[in-house]
Amino acid sequence: MHGDEDAQATGLARLGAAELGASPGRRASLVQFSSAFCQPCRATRRILADVAGLVEGVEHIEIDAEARLELVRALGIEKTPTVLVLDADGRIVRRAVGMPRKADVIAALGAAI
Repeated sequence: MHGDEDAQATGLARLGAAELGASPGRRASLVQFSSAFCQPCRATRRILADVAGLVEGVEHIEIDAEARLELVRALGIEKTPTVLVLDADGRIVRRAVGMPRKADVIAALGAAI
């Protein structure tokens, strides 16, 4: 998972419940952008839900990219699945495109909490 230096440039330096459509985690959030016919999105959903279940205060939030096009464009999301790791303040600390490995998600959470 790679750092996202251009989150500030999007005008969305922080993502909260209003942008996410759900309450963020107390310590961190794993935000997944998915689409209906995306096969890797299903496996990504399982991996992120698994990790969120292991780490207290971490929430997995899945966003339908097709239903939230304005947010997708604002964040420069081009493919699904795209995963954003947010810290407790809603700042994007890591970004990954494609299905992540569980170990990589856990390591990326280390940068957020």
